[in-house]
Amino acid sequence: MAAKWIEALTGPLEQKKQYRLAKARLDGLPEPYRGAASACNRYLTYSGGVTDGDTLVQMCTDLVDLWERAAVDGTPVADIVGEDPVEFVESFALAYGGKRWIDKERERLTRAVDEARRAQGGRGSVGA
Repeated sequence: MAAKWIEALTGPLEQKKQYRLAKARLDGLPEPYRGAASACNRYLTYSGGVTDGDTLVQMCTDLVDLWERAAVDGTPVADIVGEDPVEFVESFALAYGGKRWIDKERERLTRAVDEARRAQGGRGSVGA
């Protein structure tokens, strides 16, 4: 019963276990892959803005898979992230669907502006 209550507040415990497993795999990478992969993972979790736990876990797991394969193959870090690591991680995140935090704020903004327009009887639109 307590587990259901905790999951209602924090999300499914299985997702947390999967994330911790992916993080442990990431921490187990040899350098310099561990440093680069950890930085990518940190940026991904901060900038990705994903609100769906399954999507976040899948992204993190896939990121670790990528870096593990690179370490095994001896692929240079620069060949993985290219010239711009920010662009690499942001492009990586875009490959995954799911609702993001910014989506909620976009909806909130649109709703607030629509309400303001209705309050003015539709007047005051941009360019008028």
